[in-house]
Amino acid sequence: MENYFELFSLSADFDINITKLSTEYQQQVAKFHPDKFASGSDKERAWALQNTSLINTAFDTLQSSLNRANYLLELNGINAFDETDTQMDVDFLIAQIELREALETIQASKDEMALDDFIEKIDEKIKHNVDNIRASFTNTKALNEIKDLVRELKFYEKLNAHAQQLMDEWL
Repeated sequence: MENYFELFSLSADFDINITKLSTEYQQQVAKFHPDKFASGSDKERAWALQNTSLINTAFDTLQSSLNRANYLLELNGINAFDETDTQMDVDFLIAQIELREALETIQASKDEMALDDFIEKIDEKIKHNVDNIRASFTNTKALNEIKDLVRELKFYEKLNAHAQQLMDEWL
């Protein structure tokens, strides 16, 4: 099987042209859309469905900075989320605890302004982290450093999703 980048005629890099990805995605979906094979054999319909599923998975993976970085690591034989690898930077672990506690405090007080500020702060951390991942893929290609950054990005994105969910519940 070709990799997800090849599927959309992209080079296997962290920095990709999202517009080109979307255009290639639309072309691939149109080519293999199951409706085109509605009158085909069971085998053809299954094949079309399989291809559409692969195209959707590949698109979702490459569209997300976190998933794209993780996929690039996987292509290089590194599993960023290997459960047996629990080594993390102590300063980051302490920062994680502090951020979670801050969100819990905001949640307990139901302070919308504080939550909005918290979300802005996490958005900045996500942007900064993505910039660091981009720079690492571009300059050093230090895969273990990138693995740590990907793990941190996952934490920030989960925390951001939780904060956004709280905001939605409060509004």
